[in-house]
Amino acid sequence: MPKRIMQGVVVSDKGDKSIVVKVERTFLHPVLKKTVRRSKRYHAHDDANAYKTGEVVQIQECPPKSKLKRWEVIGRVGS
Repeated sequence: MPKRIMQGVVVSDKGDKSIVVKVERTFLHPVLKKTVRRSKRYHAHDDANAYKTGEVVQIQECPPKSKLKRWEVIGRVGS
């Protein structure tokens, strides 16, 4: 099974070797037929502490690294 890849904005880089990425998705409401935005925060592994708040990054699924971290950073988007 392929690993999922998501794109989002770094909202926190306070942890050591960790960042929090906010991923936003849009979908059509089944009854109202209106576009709805939902976001979710993922804890990701950043081995080099290279990513800062506000940057757009891609994250990929990985085996658990800690209690909350199930994702790792692939790289920046657009650079």
